[in-house]
Amino acid sequence: MKNLSRLFRYLADYKGKIALYFTFNLMSILFGLLSFNMLIPVVQLLFKTDSPAPVKVPSAAPKGLIEPAVAYFTNLIQQQDKLTALAYVCVTVVIFTVLKNLFLYLGLYILNPLRNAVLRRLRDDLFTKTLSLPIGFFTEERKGDLISKMTNDINEVELSIMSVLEAFIREPLTIIAYLGTMIYINFKLTLFLLLFLPIAGLVIGRISKSLRKSSNLAQEQLGSMLGVIDETLVGMRVLKAFNAETHQHLKFMKLNNTLFHTRNRIAARRELASPMSETMGIIVVSIILWFGGRIVFSGTGFSGATFIGYIALFTQIINPFKNLSSAFYNVQKGSSALDRIEQLLTVENTITEKTNAQPIKTFEQTLELRNVSFAYGEKQILKNLNLTITKGKVIALVGASGAGKSTLVDLVPRFHDVTEGEILIDGVNIKDYKIDDLRRLMGVVSQDPILFNDTIYNNITLGTGGASMERVEEAARVANAHTFIQQKPEGYQTMAGDRGVRLSGGERQRVTIARAVLKNPPIMILDEATSSLDTESERIVQEAINTLMKNRTCIVIAHRLSTVQHADEIIVMEKGSIAERGTHKDLLEKDGIYRKLVEMQQVR
Repeated sequence: MKNLSRLFRYLADYKGKIALYFTFNLMSILFGLLSFNMLIPVVQLLFKTDSPAPVKVPSAAPKGLIEPAVAYFTNLIQQQDKLTALAYVCVTVVIFTVLKNLFLYLGLYILNPLRNAVLRRLRDDLFTKTLSLPIGFFTEERKGDLISKMTNDINEVELSIMSVLEAFIREPLTIIAYLGTMIYINFKLTLFLLLFLPIAGLVIGRISKSLRKSSNLAQEQLGSMLGVIDETLVGMRVLKAFNAETHQHLKFMKLNNTLFHTRNRIAARRELASPMSETMGIIVVSIILWFGGRIVFSGTGFSGATFIGYIALFTQIINPFKNLSSAFYNVQKGSSALDRIEQLLTVENTITEKTNAQPIKTFEQTLELRNVSFAYGEKQILKNLNLTITKGKVIALVGASGAGKSTLVDLVPRFHDVTEGEILIDGVNIKDYKIDDLRRLMGVVSQDPILFNDTIYNNITLGTGGASMERVEEAARVANAHTFIQQKPEGYQTMAGDRGVRLSGGERQRVTIARAVLKNPPIMILDEATSSLDTESERIVQEAINTLMKNRTCIVIAHRLSTVQHADEIIVMEKGSIAERGTHKDLLEKDGIYRKLVEMQQVR
């Protein structure tokens, strides 16, 4: 039950509804008891000619409800003719049963919104936690596994919640109430019965132990399978180009078959709960029939009618015991899902904001990297970097792939935090600023233009809280995007499609530039924004970038050196360090790494 603590914390906010659910179930159980208490005098009426003996009720029962009702119908049977008394009792039993089921329904009416509210909070916490995690977390985690935790694992938890709330509140109440009545009717017989219940619980518990382990394995396998599905959909063009459909299908089928067998094992154990508990119940009933029959035959005052009523009461606790055992299985299965969810919810967020973090609204003077080093795990990425960027200057980062250029620019908006050293804006460590304020100062245009399955308008206004159409159109004109957007059938309300697939590469990139223009940040980070475009698209996008860079502080990562010749300073990186720095002209004269890069691209 330890791993259910988060769910119980959620439920703590709904104490009033839980109390109401408890009350409705208690009323349902009491009316059920009233119905079965009517059975004993009715049996005596049908099978005996003498007047029925007064019916005993448990001293723990509410005397204001059960005892007067039973006494009234006992007297009714004594005073009226048998047929009239029988009719009264039958009508009363129907009324009590209707009331019992009415309160049962009202309890479920309270429970279902409560269950859905807890699931909503759990989903929201998962998604919020995912949004708060640093970029580095997602390079290690499989996307399919994350999706599985947010979907399938939540569904497994839903079964667990239903079992906890419904079975662990209603069923114990039912068992306690009916067992209390049975103890009062015949303590010796009930004690004999209770000797067998721990044995049944032990058998069920041993089988359920292996269920949790198998369930956890099934969730992991489903995460892997979702990862393969995601890879397949994203890489469909490559799979078809290389005739790799069979390879990917075999990979998927292997995981699918493994999941098939694992889930079959889980189902076999889970479905064993109900028949096993029923079988154990029938065995106990048979033993009670034998033992109780002996007591009746011994003539000790325990009548046959009372014994029949006792058996009827016992049959009403068989289903609660079955439901409890099934709930126990479901909780074990849901516990594995909860463990996986808890792993995500408890992941340490390395990008944290100080409690006394100060706001920052503008960038006034310099952005400085002072003795900055960064390592991901044990792998050293950046080593002792020192760089000062003055407001309004354009700094270009060049070098071979893997030199650390993208990692460096990711440190500035705190997508990662430095391992050593510090980054300062206007002389203050960026860790001392509010994270939201810091990132509002920066706009990012990446090599891979990221668009969402939404309208072009909403993609441009992303993160701004909305903007007037005039401002959006102005930003699109700066990005050389307004003309092609206007030519779309629905203009700015055209859907971009999943990952922007309904737009060409150049169009997607210009929309992301328009997004950055609308944000109007003082610091721009351009990460190889034109490297994946054809010549014509590159020319159009580069014109938009040149306009975007005016009067802004810019950090530009470029493989095509022709785009950064006019930068105020070019930083040549090699293996995580600054190898050379200077203007285009100065670096050519040095005849070093930069000159070789230029000659390879034939840029002069």
